[in-house]
Amino acid sequence: MNLLGKTLEELQTIAQEVGLQRFAGKQLAEWLYVRRATSFDEMTNISLKGREALKARYTIGRHAPVAEALSKDGTKKYLFRVSNSEAVYIESVYIPDDDRATLCVSTQAGCKMGCKFCMTGTLGFHGHLTAADILNQIFSIPDADKLTNIVYMGEGEPMDNLDNVLRSLEVMTSAWGCAWSPKRITVSSVGITKGLKRFIEESDCHLAISLHNPFRIERQEVMPIEKVNHLSDVIALIKQYDWTHQRRVSFEYICWSGVNDTPKHANELLRLLRGLDCRINLIRFHASPAPIANNQSPIVNHSSNEQQMEWLRDYLTEHGITTTIRRSRGEDILAACGMLVNALKN
Repeated sequence: MNLLGKTLEELQTIAQEVGLQRFAGKQLAEWLYVRRATSFDEMTNISLKGREALKARYTIGRHAPVAEALSKDGTKKYLFRVSNSEAVYIESVYIPDDDRATLCVSTQAGCKMGCKFCMTGTLGFHGHLTAADILNQIFSIPDADKLTNIVYMGEGEPMDNLDNVLRSLEVMTSAWGCAWSPKRITVSSVGITKGLKRFIEESDCHLAISLHNPFRIERQEVMPIEKVNHLSDVIALIKQYDWTHQRRVSFEYICWSGVNDTPKHANELLRLLRGLDCRINLIRFHASPAPIANNQSPIVNHSSNEQQMEWLRDYLTEHGITTTIRRSRGEDILAACGMLVNALKN
C-alpha cells in the first residue's frame, strides 16, 4: 500500500499500527510532502525499527516517468506507468512560461466522456488514478521544484474520480502537506453537476468548465455529457456560489471555423453567462494526426483562424466577459489540449 496520498490523520494511525508514537505521523507527512522522500531510509528521525516495520507493510508510492519528449517550444511530456498495473499508462505535460511553470496532470487512465474533438477519448477508459498516482506526477518530474501552478486537465474527467482528486488537493493545500495556495491549482470538468457541487463546496481551488458550444443540440453532437448533464444546469449551479473573491471560474472554448465562432454563438455565450464573474479561454483546435482521428466528428475538423478568434475575444471582452486566447504549446509532441494518447508508450 502506498503512503503517498495519505492524510495526516491516516499517517498518524499508520505510525501507531507499526509501533511508533502518534507524532511520528507528522514526521511521515513532512518526509513525504515537504522533503519529498523516495525511500524509507531517508527518514532518519524515525527509528530503524520503525522504518523496517513501515517497509514491511508499505511503499512510498513514488516512481519516475518511463519516457519523456521535448517540444520545440520547451514543453515537456512525461509518460508514467500506473502503480497498480504493468500495462496501463498516463501522460503529464510540463509547460514552462517565463516566471510560471505549469504541470497538467491526469486523473484517470484514458477517459469515458467520449468528446468528439479529444484524442484522449480514443484510448477508452482504463481506470481511476489513486491519489498517489495523481501526486506522483507532481512530485516525480525532473522539474518538480520549479512548479508554480497545477492544472487537472490531462487524461480523464476529474469529477468522475472526485474522491481521489479531492484527496490529492488536500495534500497539496494543507499546512501538513505541501501548503500550496488553492489559487495555484485549477481543476477542469466537462460538467458533471453532482461532482461539481461537491467540488465547489469542499475545495477552494479554481474551476474550469469545458464549454465549447453554448447551444444544447450543437454541444451534445460533440460532447455526449450534454445528453445527461445540460450546460444550462451546470451554469445555474455555478451561479449559486460566490466567484468574486479568492477563487475563479473559467470556461474553455475550442474554436471551430464556422461552427461555434459566429456572432450567434458569441451572443448566446453572453446570455448564458450573464451575471457570472468569469472568464473565457479561447483555444485553437488541434486536429488529430492519422490514424488517431477515428473518434472525431466531421463537423469539428477545422480550427478558427487567428483573425476570427481575435474578433470573438474582443467582442466578448467588450461586452463584459474577460476573454483571452490561450497559446498552444507542445503540439509537435502531441502534448497540446486534447492530444494526450500515451504516444510515448509506442
